[in-house]
Amino acid sequence: MNEILHLTLLYDFYGELLTEKQKQVFDLHYQDDLSLSEIGEELSISRQAVRDQLKRTEKILMDYEQKLGLVARFQAQKKSVREMLDILQEMETDGLSEKRIRQLEKMKQIAEAILS
Repeated sequence: MNEILHLTLLYDFYGELLTEKQKQVFDLHYQDDLSLSEIGEELSISRQAVRDQLKRTEKILMDYEQKLGLVARFQAQKKSVREMLDILQEMETDGLSEKRIRQLEKMKQIAEAILS
């Protein structure tokens, strides 16, 4: 997975566990796409301090994932739901009662809602 995408996903899961300063630096760099120098100017700190804060924040996020594994679990569940949806879409409805067809459609809707 693209490293930036992975970090932003980690942030989505664990961002509330960070300090306000860590969230601010992360947001400015990854969400607002500011350079380290631009962030330093905005926060009145050195470029090196911004870099250090960003690297420390990235490590904290990766450590949370290593300990808790919520992102990996989320991705595995999403993959399983996609597989389930594929199976549901391939199922033949010939010879099934109206009730069973409605149940299959409802299961597809639930799986699609989980994936969206």
